[in-house]
Amino acid sequence: MDTGESSTEAQAKDPDPGPPRRRGWRRWAMDTRPLRRPAYRRLWASTVVTAVGSQLTAVAVPKQIYDITGSSAWVGAASLAGLLPLVVFALWGGAIADAMDRRKLLLITNSGIAVTSLLFWVQAATGLESVATLMVLLAVQQAFWGLNAPARSASIARLVPAEELPAANALGSTVMQTGQIAGPLLAGALIPVIGLPELYLIDALALCVTVWAVHRLPALPPLTAVKAGRAGLRGIVEGFRYISGHAVLLLSFLADIVAMVLGMPRALFPQLASETFAPYGEGFALGLLFAAIPLGAVAGGLFSGTFSRARRHGWMVIGAVVVWGLAVTGFGLSGSLWPAVAFLALAGLADMVSMVFRGAILLSAATDEMRGRMQGVFTVVVAGGPRLADVLHGTAGSAFGPRTAVAGGGILVVVVMLALAAAAPALRRYRV
Repeated sequence: MDTGESSTEAQAKDPDPGPPRRRGWRRWAMDTRPLRRPAYRRLWASTVVTAVGSQLTAVAVPKQIYDITGSSAWVGAASLAGLLPLVVFALWGGAIADAMDRRKLLLITNSGIAVTSLLFWVQAATGLESVATLMVLLAVQQAFWGLNAPARSASIARLVPAEELPAANALGSTVMQTGQIAGPLLAGALIPVIGLPELYLIDALALCVTVWAVHRLPALPPLTAVKAGRAGLRGIVEGFRYISGHAVLLLSFLADIVAMVLGMPRALFPQLASETFAPYGEGFALGLLFAAIPLGAVAGGLFSGTFSRARRHGWMVIGAVVVWGLAVTGFGLSGSLWPAVAFLALAGLADMVSMVFRGAILLSAATDEMRGRMQGVFTVVVAGGPRLADVLHGTAGSAFGPRTAVAGGGILVVVVMLALAAAAPALRRYRV
């Protein structure tokens, strides 16, 4: 149990009568109680702005690289160029987040991301047309993001009480998923009107809003004395030792790895759109396939009122991963576009549930002095898992056909998750 709590955390844990007990359809609707807490509301509001802005840059960078080179291989290389900095700095950022005031770290890193977006705009506006410059800027941006994400996620447990963590995670995840839908659509609409460079500028301006919101947060210093060197390699190693000594944390990471590495089929979307779903129009089918999972996730967030009442968080994660696997299997077996989209949307809803409760477990089962490092590992798993899945599914799709690869991956998710749950009871038994 943590000691020496800050006034912010103590305030977050004060008994809150909350709204009257909701009945009927209201009990299913999103639980917005965390937004009644000013500090969390500021953090969440900044996410609303940047969730769309960051997606503008996410579209602009590969578009600009493709315009310069005419090669999809260079686009893929740029994605990998950003992965290594993200992994390294997310792990290091988690250690730093446990050793310094998280508000100060958020101010530094958000400012760094904003400056990087501004530099993206400068190189595009001046017509530099240098792939090397773009890849360096992307690496720097991902490094700042890796430092930022653990501190941002770990701060939530200091801003809301434990019983509101699932609701807070659902609010944040819903915004991010909505950004993944609205951002690319907005980018596609804006590029012909205002041009590609201005997308970077809009992102930079949106990040200024984030910096202002973070500036208004209360101080979030470590709750315990900081040991010398904890923000370096020793601190990272301590984090992995902590995970290995807490089975429920380890299992929560493994559950996500099982779902994403074995069951994320996005690498096969282009082939399925051009072959299986070609009668519907290749472009139309491809757009629907990519949008279906985020749409399902957003729907899950909007009807997440039951999340706050769930106490068996471990079983929620297990059930969500199994449903994800079954939905992916159904998608692989679908020969018609609309059932395929429906199965992907169901998978997105299951992923939202898994994400919410895995996040709640990480924030509630870990002590505050370890939360930053746990979120650093979480960032690496979330970023790295789908990329490994792209390689695995792309290879399996070439060898066995796309539908067989997708369905086989979904079945593996179900089998491995159930075996993991049976062999390791810590996740099944975890509740709050």
